[in-house]
Amino acid sequence: MKVLYTAAAMSSGDARNGHVRSSDGILDFDLRAPKEMGGPGGATNPEQLFAAGYSACFHSALKVVAKSKKVDVTDSAVSAEVGIGSNDAGGFALTVALHVELAGVDQATADELAAAAHQVCPYSNATRGNIEVTVDATVA
Repeated sequence: MKVLYTAAAMSSGDARNGHVRSSDGILDFDLRAPKEMGGPGGATNPEQLFAAGYSACFHSALKVVAKSKKVDVTDSAVSAEVGIGSNDAGGFALTVALHVELAGVDQATADELAAAAHQVCPYSNATRGNIEVTVDATVA
């Protein structure tokens, strides 16, 4: 694979209650474990950052697929829900639910575009077979 871009970030401090910063300084956040996991909350966490990245990447893949099929998805959005919980091996695992919102297309087209984007998206390709990822499409 020819790498087109490499993102770099570093976590420091007390991990989930520490700090994360990208190499260019654009991303620069304190991290706090969410209250649901016994933490103080009040700052972002790795699951929120993963949800943000996955939703943006999937939305981009959706637009690429739609353009190739000559379908206008100007009024579209993708949200991602990332869950974390214990796995059977004594560690932790993630789940992802992707919700695609489209206007101006029928449900069959929305479902087709969402399924095609799931094949194109690098996050989907990286997680496929590793964690549970569900994708649904809603027409407004």
